[in-house]
Amino acid sequence: MAKIAKEDIIASLKEYTVVELFDLVKAIEEEFGVKAAAAAAAAPAAAAKAAEGPSEVTVSITAFTGSKVAVIKAVQGITGLSLMDAKKLVDTLPAKIKEKISPTEAEEIKKKLEEATCTVEVK
Repeated sequence: MAKIAKEDIIASLKEYTVVELFDLVKAIEEEFGVKAAAAAAAAPAAAAKAAEGPSEVTVSITAFTGSKVAVIKAVQGITGLSLMDAKKLVDTLPAKIKEKISPTEAEEIKKKLEEATCTVEVK
């Protein structure tokens, strides 16, 4: 059976009376074992969750244009690594600075790294 476009379904529903629409909703509930009110309440919640975006992100440095020392110090301050480890991390670009963090924390880290002349990627 060919799929019917949503627009076609809506156009045909406009021709129904309120009583016919009520009967249609009841038939759909029985056929699929769902309640229309529950589905209507769940749809906006699912849409809102999808619109929120990811709950965990990764911040990476892809390049830097300014002083390497400033970048190493910024990475050291963000990660808590030793100076030598921070240097090794900066030397291996692209480098993941922090993983599985909140988008809010990622934006703060991105701002600090951009101030140190880094090109930052948040995924």
